[in-house]
Amino acid sequence: YQNFFTNPEWSASLVGSLKVAVVTAVFATVIGTLAAFDLDRMKSRVSGVLRALLITPMVVPGVVLAVGIYAVYLDTRLVGTMTGFVLAHTMLAVPFVIIAVSASLEVFDKRLETAAASLGATRLTAFRTVTLPLIAPGILSGLLFAFVTSFDEIIVALFITSPYLKTLPVQIFSSITRDADPTVAAVGTLLFITTSLVIGAGLLIGSRQGKR
Repeated sequence: YQNFFTNPEWSASLVGSLKVAVVTAVFATVIGTLAAFDLDRMKSRVSGVLRALLITPMVVPGVVLAVGIYAVYLDTRLVGTMTGFVLAHTMLAVPFVIIAVSASLEVFDKRLETAAASLGATRLTAFRTVTLPLIAPGILSGLLFAFVTSFDEIIVALFITSPYLKTLPVQIFSSITRDADPTVAAVGTLLFITTSLVIGAGLLIGSRQGKR
């Protein structure tokens, strides 16, 4: 544990992972929330098709996605950059946000929006003052899952990493393949505890919303 917190290599990978995960969580939450809201308002078969396309990254093998992303990044010089990591991880995290927010919208009483409109509220005002507060637990759950998705992601990260930006899972993998570093066990424990707490918080928020 001491080596993890004092070794610059481990510290840099932790900071890099946190930066990528935080930015990814914000972008994925915004994109996923807007997508879920639009899909909920669409009453046609197109909605189902679009939803299936948006959650495709969840079902496509990670190696297939990683190879495709790496091929694109080679031409655009995004390999090993913060922008490259955020774009790739956002694509992987958006489906989780869509699912979480869509679940909140399913139980949302849309008559409340109608009532707000009848009182003179615009669509934007109704969304900001009525819809958003009620679906906030779903949005927060999506945010937490997006953070965990990015923070724990390893397959795509292995393809697009560089000596200048290396996430914590990549650093763990490198240490395992390079030597028997006992620091890996400590990092694995911390990673497991952190991930469990974040996922537990997301599930708790979702269960409380379901009871309401």
